[in-house]
Parts: sequence; structure tokens; C-alpha cells
Amino acid sequence: MRRLALLAVLGLLSACAQTSAQSQPPQVAASCAAPLKPALALNLYFGRDKPGGMVSEAEWATFVAQEVTPRFPDGLSVINVAGQSRGASGSVERERTKLLIIVVFDAPAHQPKVVAIIDAYNRRFAQNSVFRTEHAVCAGL
Repeated sequence: MRRLALLAVLGLLSACAQTSAQSQPPQVAASCAAPLKPALALNLYFGRDKPGGMVSEAEWATFVAQEVTPRFPDGLSVINVAGQSRGASGSVERERTKLLIIVVFDAPAHQPKVVAIIDAYNRRFAQNSVFRTEHAVCAGL
């Protein structure tokens, strides 16, 4: 199920592919034109299929209010996306997904917060994983 989100971003990942197996974790942008500042964009893909059904909009809203907002109160975005991947059986599986986008200026201090959010989602909704990407950006209001 979790691999469904993987294919949803395959095009994005190909543009950001690492050329070395020893690449460093993403860092904030080295320099940005004012008024923008170096930051890190986090993309978390939460598949909504769960045993016995799907994570409802109400369940998602409660999860965001309880687990995400307290850790990232400065702001975030959520987009409904559709993903697909080849399942273990070889057939294409499709899954509704929530894409959570957070921009942080305190990399790598965000890491434990993100891990806590992913762990909470996996426990609450009996998931195996949450697909995650990070990339350096210049950001500002």
C-alpha cells in the first residue's frame, strides 16, 4: 500500500536523484536571494487505505490537529493526491493519499518531529510506512 505514493512522485524523484550512494542527507539551500531564506521542504505521503476501510476526512483532521499541528504550528499544506504502484502480486494498486507539505528553517532539528508524526500515523491507522521526500528550497513570505 505504501508504495502507491512512491509512484505518485516518481517524476519528482527522477529530477532529484542522488548520483552517489554516499550522498549526504538534504541540507538547506546554501544561499537565497532576499527576502527568501534557506529552508527545507518536507513532503510526507500518507496512504489512506487501512484494514477495514479508509482513513476518513474526520480521522485525518483529528490526526493533523493532534499530531502534526503541535509539532509544526507555523504552517503546513495538505493536498489530496492519487497514487499507484505495482503490488507484491504484480498488479497495479491505487490508493488515495494525503500529501503533507511542511517547510522548515531549522534543519535538522525537524527530524525527531517528523519521525514522531510518521510513527503516530503508522500506529493509529495500522500502516507500514509513510513515503517521505526532502529537498532544499529558498522560502519566505
